[in-house]
Amino acid sequence: MSAEQVSSLCEQLVKAVTVIMDPASTQRYRLEALKFCEEFKEKCPICVPCGLKLAEKTQTAIVRHFGLQILEHVVKFRWNNMPRLEKVYLKNNVMGLISSGTQSILEEESHIKDVLSRIVVEMIKREWPQHWPDMLKELDTLSKQGETQTELVMFILLRLAEDVVTFQTLPTQRRRDIQQTLTQNMEKIFSFLLTTLQQNVNKYRRMVGAPQEQEALTTPQKTDLAQEPKAQANCRVGIAALNTLAGYIDWVALSHITADNCKLLEMLCLLLNEPELQIGAAECLLIAVSRKGKLEDRKPLMVLFGDVAMHYILSAAQTADGEGLVEKHYVFLKRLCQVLCALGSQLCALLGSDSDVETPANFGKYLDSFLAFTTHPSQFLRSSTQITWGALFRHEVLSRDPLLLAMIPKYLRASMTNLVKVGFPSKTDSPSCEYSRFDFDSDEDFNAFFNSFRAQQGEVMRMACRLDPRTGFQMAGEWLKYQLTAPVDTGPMNSKTGEGLCSIFSPSFVQWDAMTFFSESVISQMFRTLDKDQIPVNDGIDLLQLVLNFETKDPLILSCVLTNVSALFPFVTYRPEYLPQVLSKLFASVTFEVIEESKFVMSVQAPRTRAVKNVRRHACSSIIKMCRDYPQLVLPNFEMLYNHVKQLLSNELLLTQMEKCALMEALVLISNQFKDYERQKAFLEELMAPVAGLWLSPEMQRVLSDPEAFISYVGADNKIADPVLEDPSGLNRSRISFCVYTILGVVKRARWPAATEEAKAGGFLVGYMPSGSPIYRNPCTEQVLKLLDNLLALIRTHNNLYKPEMVARLGETFAKALDMLEVEKNAILGLPQPLLELYDSPVYKTVLERMQGFFCTLYDNCFHILGNAGPSMQQDFYTVEGLATQLLSSAFINLNNIPDYRLRPMLRVFVKPLVLSCPSEYYETLVCPMLGPLFTYLHMRLSQKWQVINQRSMLCEDDAADDNPESQEMLEEQLVRLLTREVMDLITVCCVSKKGVEHNTTAAVDGDDDEAMATEVTPPASAELTELGKCLMKQEDVCTALLITAYASLSWKDTLSCQRTTTQLCWPLLKQVLPGNLLPDAVSWFFTSVLKGLQTHGQHDGCMAALVHLAFQIYEALVRNSTCYLDARLAGEWWKTNPMRAWEGRAASKAELC
Repeated sequence: MSAEQVSSLCEQLVKAVTVIMDPASTQRYRLEALKFCEEFKEKCPICVPCGLKLAEKTQTAIVRHFGLQILEHVVKFRWNNMPRLEKVYLKNNVMGLISSGTQSILEEESHIKDVLSRIVVEMIKREWPQHWPDMLKELDTLSKQGETQTELVMFILLRLAEDVVTFQTLPTQRRRDIQQTLTQNMEKIFSFLLTTLQQNVNKYRRMVGAPQEQEALTTPQKTDLAQEPKAQANCRVGIAALNTLAGYIDWVALSHITADNCKLLEMLCLLLNEPELQIGAAECLLIAVSRKGKLEDRKPLMVLFGDVAMHYILSAAQTADGEGLVEKHYVFLKRLCQVLCALGSQLCALLGSDSDVETPANFGKYLDSFLAFTTHPSQFLRSSTQITWGALFRHEVLSRDPLLLAMIPKYLRASMTNLVKVGFPSKTDSPSCEYSRFDFDSDEDFNAFFNSFRAQQGEVMRMACRLDPRTGFQMAGEWLKYQLTAPVDTGPMNSKTGEGLCSIFSPSFVQWDAMTFFSESVISQMFRTLDKDQIPVNDGIDLLQLVLNFETKDPLILSCVLTNVSALFPFVTYRPEYLPQVLSKLFASVTFEVIEESKFVMSVQAPRTRAVKNVRRHACSSIIKMCRDYPQLVLPNFEMLYNHVKQLLSNELLLTQMEKCALMEALVLISNQFKDYERQKAFLEELMAPVAGLWLSPEMQRVLSDPEAFISYVGADNKIADPVLEDPSGLNRSRISFCVYTILGVVKRARWPAATEEAKAGGFLVGYMPSGSPIYRNPCTEQVLKLLDNLLALIRTHNNLYKPEMVARLGETFAKALDMLEVEKNAILGLPQPLLELYDSPVYKTVLERMQGFFCTLYDNCFHILGNAGPSMQQDFYTVEGLATQLLSSAFINLNNIPDYRLRPMLRVFVKPLVLSCPSEYYETLVCPMLGPLFTYLHMRLSQKWQVINQRSMLCEDDAADDNPESQEMLEEQLVRLLTREVMDLITVCCVSKKGVEHNTTAAVDGDDDEAMATEVTPPASAELTELGKCLMKQEDVCTALLITAYASLSWKDTLSCQRTTTQLCWPLLKQVLPGNLLPDAVSWFFTSVLKGLQTHGQHDGCMAALVHLAFQIYEALVRNSTCYLDARLAGEWWKTNPMRAWEGRAASKAELC
């Protein structure tokens, strides 16, 4: 085609590009212009001459970029069909553009440089080394023409490494060829990169008059303004060279990095003091020091502990930190901190009992510099050092080093500061705040970070105290004494709890909070580390007395005081006479109120804040913990404890129901130490007498059995004029809660002695199972079983509340009483709670929220009782007459109307524990009759739910729900996902041995589980059906429900559930029915379900591997020898994928051999 035609076409293209980029263009013209340009790239035979003409530097940057894009498109999609001469023509012209077709390095647009380097790399990927053996020489020649060309060569080398090694964006064979050739030429490439870096840095430093650090560098000169552009050009090349080095250092042989006595590392250390180049140098140094590999190859990296390198690193850190908070310097400090962390990791790896590497002479200087980062105002930098400190403290050699041991007090002192929660981005009360504004988007982000950071610090402090427990204890004691005598500073923000009280941001509270965490960590470690005769008992008791004598009306500070009492309590085991004082302190806190009168008057007008509730619960849990962990210590004081509890329980309004139950739990725990069945039974009968009297009263039986009466009794049918002040039925609700809490506490805590001989002597042992296992009786059985009928009636009534006619009976105020609590919604959606609300707001602000909390807690606790009943009462519970029928007619009634958020806890806290604890003797009479209908129902329910979700996503793929995480549809879908996981986990627990019991009994409530999947998954060869699984699979309807649920779930849009089901459940279930003759349609359905799973989840490596493995198992066992017909569309689509092709090839080869 003639030059005129090329020019004409180029003019049209320029106009089209102008229209596309012009903001004033109409949508129609823009689309037409875009279509013209795309058709040109796809079909025009003269793309190369047009692209070259448009890429000339006389054109505008936009036009040049489009011209280069044309050339890139040609290389990417037409190269293999181009004649050899045309390839050479294009290659030469592109190299010519680099040589003379670009603006100077400071003037040229970065996107032009980027696309030009991409074109060259695309040609390299197709031609080098076979058809372009001199490529490296040509690049070397280009680099000698000037800074512009050198920078472009750096871009080319970097992009080549990224495409070939990092991102691997080319076919395997080509990638291997190029990487092998790169490796063969790496010595030349590295030499070229280092020479380029050194030459340009030297020129730059000469021009800007920088002080010279090496003999190779000339003496400093004054800055010449006329040479400023030249200096900037050299600096640009230096930065490009560092970036390119960073792309290679990560994967080349370590010998290249450490060649010539670690010349590269020395140069990088030198550049740490060059402001324009220091970040790039630090990046390279970090990558080099973080390298893994053979220990022998990594030994030269220890040169960085030498005098010269350490001097450069420390001086650079001091300079950057001394210039104030500038983002560039702060980023550099982060990189330097990471370098020091990586250095520490290398030292820990190389230094060992069987290694010839010795502790570096500058180890002390390294520790000092590392401590400087640990004490830096930036919370992020402080946190970055913790993992390395932990590695040093637990290292077998370094942990005995005198320098590190001398550093422990300094580290602990730094931790005392670092544990103080300051640095919120929205505040200005600490130097950390300014740094936090760079690192965190909000106070909630900072809070989540700091909680994780504090937990990490606690772990490292415990490691340090394992080496020096006395120092930690001494520091904790000093800090505790100081806080006990320091005046309270509430700061500018008073608590809503009361005037003059601390909020969670008050200076006094943050200090108390930090001190408490520190004391708890170091004291617990001291007791684990020191022998009994080495424990400083007198000092500990002195501290305990100080804490017990300390009085405060501030709930936040009192909560910290209680934690310190718990931390110091182990000292009481040496001095039991102090136990009554501890109990008095705790009991006083159980009834803590900010307003004293509230102890005796039920005040709805002034509900307790969470801070006050936390103090009371904290005291209750401390008493329970004390009775659980030190029952023999508390036993002599049982009567005193019992009398105190009875006194508190005598006032119905003094404690909440949960607090009453907690104290009763503590008594039950101590009663376990009676080790006398009759005595403990009599005590539990006395303890539960008030509950039994109330629970079994005719009025309560009527209320618990009739949904309408229940609604009326708890006040849910009322219309409240003032939803904050009025709550006429609150006392009725509290009575029901008290009964349920107490039953739960007794069932959970009452036990027989752990030692068989003691159980036998105490009258707990009643016989032996056929297997030889002992059969025990629980002293609470008689009391609990007589309350069971009303408990099941309550569960039945609660389930029936969800019937439409019952929901309609709820009063106007309580129309949403059965809905989820906001805190539950936020937890499921992963929405953070405002910080202040954690402590400074009433637990339930309105009577509606109190009602919602009542229904939610009541429902959960009823099922907790049933879930604990099996392990607690064993055969006495399993042999209750008609238990399966009773459960089916109560817990499993009206499930159609029970929402997902109520069904989940039922499965998790009731069904799952019951199944796990049930002996095999009761499978036929109890478990199978109960699980059969349940699994059949759950399959139907989940199938319908997922069908709705799939239809919804097909109808509106761009639904607003995707953009609004709080939308109702988003919540419903997440609940279905969580319920699916719960159901599949339950089926696995019931049916599959080994794997099932490893599952966490609490399902995760987050939406990001997909990212936590393993990528290499092979179903365990030992996955076999349990006895219960075999029992369930004998029943045809249950067997069908289990198989269909398991295989249908593979295509439901929950990746985590798919992976777990595929690896743990599908094959063991199917294998159980293989001896029978499956119908061809059934075989086809199973296989097609796996293909659908691949279609839905095949993009995830973990799911892909597991599903292909499962598909091959089914194919081998069923499909290959079956006359079934697979879903042609799905089979055809997936047969095209490599795993399926390889699999069919394997099957075919095996068939031929047969």
